[in-house]
Amino acid sequence: MLLLLSGLVVFLGVHTFSTLRQPQGGPRAALILRLGDGPYKGLYSLVSAVGLVLIVWGFVRYRTIGYVPIWNPPSLLHPVALVLMWISFVALAATYSPLGKIKSTLRHPMLVSVKTWALAHLMVNGDAGSLLLFAAFLAWAVWDRIALKRRGDKGAPAVAGPTTGDAIALVAGTIAYVAMWWLHPIVIGVPVNWPA
Repeated sequence: MLLLLSGLVVFLGVHTFSTLRQPQGGPRAALILRLGDGPYKGLYSLVSAVGLVLIVWGFVRYRTIGYVPIWNPPSLLHPVALVLMWISFVALAATYSPLGKIKSTLRHPMLVSVKTWALAHLMVNGDAGSLLLFAAFLAWAVWDRIALKRRGDKGAPAVAGPTTGDAIALVAGTIAYVAMWWLHPIVIGVPVNWPA
């Protein structure tokens, strides 16, 4: 569990540091000024990658040798979590799609995706490591949204109606969602089960 916790501190720590922006600068701006924009981005990417590797490695080790059950989530939450996961994938796809009603409505679709992903997993996992992992990501996404509001970042601009970007987000998100059913047991080691 210590490896997982270390990864969360590193990964979410560097992502939280990037939210420390102020009109007059702040710690992030000071570091960019000291290092330069390119080196800052390189260091940010490297530290994020190290954190992500530690999270994955730590979670795999935890599930293998240190699994700590806390509660048994009711099976009726599984269908709800599966619907939330589809929404999460569509929001993630909207992040990288051209501007559309979905992106405009969500304002910050990446954060909506992370919050929805974390909430869905919290609903169906009752062990200590999962609660730590998904609650940490949910808390970070809530923090980041608050930080964006404080900076006056309103996110994606409003659009009048559906666009090609919406179609791309829906199709790409749904394809990724379907792929999750196949990849989840391979990558994570746990099948995605529809409750009996």
